[in-house]
Amino acid sequence: MIFTDSHCHLTMADAGETRSRAHAEGVRGFVVPATKLEDAPLAVALGQLYDDVWSAVGFHPHEAKDCDDAAFAEIERLASEPRVVAIGEAGLDYHYMHSPRETQREVFMRHVALAKKLDLPLIIHNRESTADLVDLLGSEEAKGVRGILHSYTESLEVARTLVDYGYVISFSGIVTFRNADPLREVARALPRDRVLIETDTPFLAPVPFRGRDNEPAFVVKVAELLASLWQRPVKEVAAVTTSNFERVFSVKLPG
Repeated sequence: MIFTDSHCHLTMADAGETRSRAHAEGVRGFVVPATKLEDAPLAVALGQLYDDVWSAVGFHPHEAKDCDDAAFAEIERLASEPRVVAIGEAGLDYHYMHSPRETQREVFMRHVALAKKLDLPLIIHNRESTADLVDLLGSEEAKGVRGILHSYTESLEVARTLVDYGYVISFSGIVTFRNADPLREVARALPRDRVLIETDTPFLAPVPFRGRDNEPAFVVKVAELLASLWQRPVKEVAAVTTSNFERVFSVKLPG
């Protein structure tokens, strides 16, 4: 079986060691998104160092306040580097409000425009900002943009709307949490070809690893949970989500 991790911040971990442990569990595809200008070069470098790692570049909404013209110009330059396969992590986060709402929206739409310009998928962060996010993704400016709702936590209705817009839904360890029954219903109901799995390393470790730093090896627990919901073998979940990973990011895992 081959598993993939569509969202892991290996810039915040020992990439070599965590990748080796992931290989031992059958994980052989990783996307490493940047969160700000400072970690974007490392995210790009990791994609160029390992044959089963790819990169994304962008500004997390917490960091949107630091995304001036010069910083975004550098993100745009890095987006053209080899093995950069997505724009992001970008989006909206109204929980902590580390950046003002209007700034978050403006910076997010710059990422939308860049994703459209380069024909790359957009990796989207959303927390307590769903109404604004859906409005922006449904706007004329966002038409034709595709991407991934990372670490999805919203309703089935919202998921279906976003799938209709052309997006895929990525489930993290949150789907294994005890209080996540509504999210499990979303995962059960979605079309299989619109589902990815991820860890969000080093955050959101799944059951039974809660309280530890997350790592890509643990994505297998997300796949096992989906297998129980879909009433299908884990190997089928691995095959489906790996195929989706290759399609969404326009990559081919090494043989």
